[in-house]
Amino acid sequence: MRLSSIKLENFRNYESLFLDFHDKLNVFIGQNAQGKTNLLESIYCLATTKSHRTTRDKEMIRMSHDESLISGRVQNRFSEIPISLLLSKQGKRAKINHVEMAKLSQYVGALNCVLFAPEDLEIVKGAPEIRRNFIDVECGQISKVYLQSLSDYKRVLKQKNQYLKETTVDKMMVEIFNEQLVETALEIINKREAFVDALNNYANKIHRDISNNKEELKVEYRPNIKCLELDKENRRAYLKKEYASVIDNEIERRQCMIGPHRDDLKFYINDMDVQTYGSQGQQRSTALSLKLAELDVISNEIGEYPILLLDDVLSELDEHRQAHLLTSIRNRVQTFVTTTSISDINHQIMDEMNLYTIEDGTVKN
Repeated sequence: MRLSSIKLENFRNYESLFLDFHDKLNVFIGQNAQGKTNLLESIYCLATTKSHRTTRDKEMIRMSHDESLISGRVQNRFSEIPISLLLSKQGKRAKINHVEMAKLSQYVGALNCVLFAPEDLEIVKGAPEIRRNFIDVECGQISKVYLQSLSDYKRVLKQKNQYLKETTVDKMMVEIFNEQLVETALEIINKREAFVDALNNYANKIHRDISNNKEELKVEYRPNIKCLELDKENRRAYLKKEYASVIDNEIERRQCMIGPHRDDLKFYINDMDVQTYGSQGQQRSTALSLKLAELDVISNEIGEYPILLLDDVLSELDEHRQAHLLTSIRNRVQTFVTTTSISDINHQIMDEMNLYTIEDGTVKN
């Protein structure tokens, strides 16, 4: 999969911009606060409909404007198609091949991408919410069913939590909410389990290479409702039982207390909890292994590699880890890199690339 070109209108500090891209390596170089990450953010947003920096879409719209348009041409294994995403105060509108999608879930997956940024260390050592978001973004790109199930789950969960805060709560009404939650929760748990199993297999192989066969990495899915030991036929009944068992407690506490919105991941190196006891180097290696594994997981699911976005991450990696990253992606994955210095990049992979210099929202090739 390749992103052939991108066009921006009123996105962040870009009033208007059009760029053609190299099918292997594209490097955006410039000092801080010039627009490098804004450009990478636009690519990520075009792929996922979301920013990796903010949850407020209006922050991506250029000041004093009402809407922003991101459009591009995607070359997949079948054809080249135009895609676009309009951001406005009224919401988002997405098109594939000039046809507007009724739901964003129908659009996501037209362009698959993996982002690696310094803040991705928080996947390993940060809050559970960060790890859930990590799973959701990647599962959503490769499964429209997952994306719809997650959307439905969040909607019902919000309705249930709002109802539990009412002055009078009818237990039967809570049971109705639970019936809806069980179905979507089951789909989410099953998809997350499959994704983490695949991620674990690839990440362990990659981590072995990074550590010169000294370390074994294990990625473990920790669902809030512990049902993985059951076969999938029996999980629905178990989820129903678990939701029913906490109804009285939920009514008393006025909030939903169990479900996939409380799931987590754990990482182990040689059976040691990386989050609690791992060194900074081990945490970096774990994050790097996860990101490289994502490329393989997505490729295995959709039949081609996603694009890779590296946001100012090379300077965060030592020479050994950087060399492993760049060697792994060379000639396999179209890559977009932001950096303040070309010296951050291993020169062996710079034989085929486009270099863009960015200063105050102006891009020169």
